[in-house]
Amino acid sequence: MAQTKHAGPAYLMEGFKLIREPGLRLFVLIPLSINILIFGFFMTFTLGKFSDWIDQAMLWLPTWLDFLRWILWPLAVILVLAVVMYIFSSVANFIAAPFNGLLAEKVEERLTGEEVAGRETLLQALASFPRSLGRECHKLAYYLLFAVLTLVASFIISPLAPVLWFCLNAWMMAVEYGDYPMDNHKLSFAEARRRLGRQRATSFSFGAVVMLGTMVPILNLIIMPAAVCGGTKMWVERMKSDRLTAP
Repeated sequence: MAQTKHAGPAYLMEGFKLIREPGLRLFVLIPLSINILIFGFFMTFTLGKFSDWIDQAMLWLPTWLDFLRWILWPLAVILVLAVVMYIFSSVANFIAAPFNGLLAEKVEERLTGEEVAGRETLLQALASFPRSLGRECHKLAYYLLFAVLTLVASFIISPLAPVLWFCLNAWMMAVEYGDYPMDNHKLSFAEARRRLGRQRATSFSFGAVVMLGTMVPILNLIIMPAAVCGGTKMWVERMKSDRLTAP
């Protein structure tokens, strides 16, 4: 029977449904705990610095646009939240990467009924940490390349800087959480990006709603395992059958 394909944002909702499945709860627990600890620590740190960061973001506004300050202030809030929440998410993902891969594996097996050769146990997930760390470094290098371009563009069209940074971070959320099941199948990072790119609208809208979720208190504590589950379902329904390989 053909898979029902969802829209990008719906995959996050599907992820929240999957994390409640009895057979997946154990594999959800570890990345969830890591995310709560990391976000709890960083949110405590952020609360004391947030207003200062907003003021710094507003310094990007040219003086001749001061009359628009009251309009652009919310965009500055979005800019700070997008950058800070992406950094926090990246730290959590670096630490939780092997467990996120294990969760993606178990979700795919539940969705397809087919075994995925990979991290079968928590001990195997721990043993795969060096390889997972290498994959996360690939993602970081990819992000830094586009972050530099976004930074340059932000100086040129500074009023649009919050939008540019949000779009970059939303795409990176799609890359981050869409990559775990592809890594389980030993696809290269270049091939993973290609498959995400072939479903660009779906991938970006999924990443955007995940990015928005990281900005919401309480929700951002549980967003990571739900995004892993949602990204895995997106892989199963839209990208797994793509048999082309990257040149």
